[in-house]
Amino acid sequence: MGFFGKDQPGRGVPKAPMEKKGIFKFTEVYGRRMWQLMGLNLLYLLSIIPIVTFGPATCAMTKVARNWSQERNAFLWADFWEAFKKNFKQGFIMGLIDIIAVVGFSVAIPTYNAWAKEMPVFYAVLAVCLACCIVFFLMHFYIYMMIVSTTLSLPKIVKNAFFLVSLGVKNSLWTLLVWIVVTALVMFSFPISIFIIIFWPLSFLCFVTCFNCYPIVRKYVIQPYYDQRGEDNPEFDYLKTEGEAIFEDMGGKETPVQQEKKPKKPKRIS
Repeated sequence: MGFFGKDQPGRGVPKAPMEKKGIFKFTEVYGRRMWQLMGLNLLYLLSIIPIVTFGPATCAMTKVARNWSQERNAFLWADFWEAFKKNFKQGFIMGLIDIIAVVGFSVAIPTYNAWAKEMPVFYAVLAVCLACCIVFFLMHFYIYMMIVSTTLSLPKIVKNAFFLVSLGVKNSLWTLLVWIVVTALVMFSFPISIFIIIFWPLSFLCFVTCFNCYPIVRKYVIQPYYDQRGEDNPEFDYLKTEGEAIFEDMGGKETPVQQEKKPKKPKRIS
């Protein structure tokens, strides 16, 4: 059974079990952080009470949720406020843009819809407006994540987010589906959902977004940076053992070491 066996030439037996993937991996990771995510949800709600802090608070929640979703350590209180302060400028500007965009789309879509009923030509304008709204929303799966994960300027982050929506279209659409389902559950269970909102949906959606979309950011934005510099991505240092940092497992390429035979001592008869 050479196909399934572990004794064929190669890099040797993996030093850790194969990781779970997809929904199984998500369930395992989320299960370990569920109670902490409830605390994150409450902390986020309290931090956006002034409204103008929406952007920096979203950066902070994204930083903590990103670390947890990628099985990296993060302290709820300390890391939240550290990310809040560190990314305040870009987060604040992006938060203002979001508030203006929400108000703009909230006015434009109903207006174009009303005009289209009288003048069908406005259906084309309405369709363009809806498309822009959807793309702008999908870009947010990547914008705040890049703010807390890179040192890029905000214009470059927004530009990259636009392209990442299509580069990671599968991840983007799956994440959008989860957002739609959770939002529908909250809306249809109102007013009971008021008590749920305090502890669950926002941090859960942020965790799902980071779990699905951060690998896209890492693949197309972060990893190329280290590749160009010829450096290893420090995110993967945890995969290395102390021995691997010095020696490389050559597997089947290794040749057996010929041990020198010690000369036999002459026999003596006593």
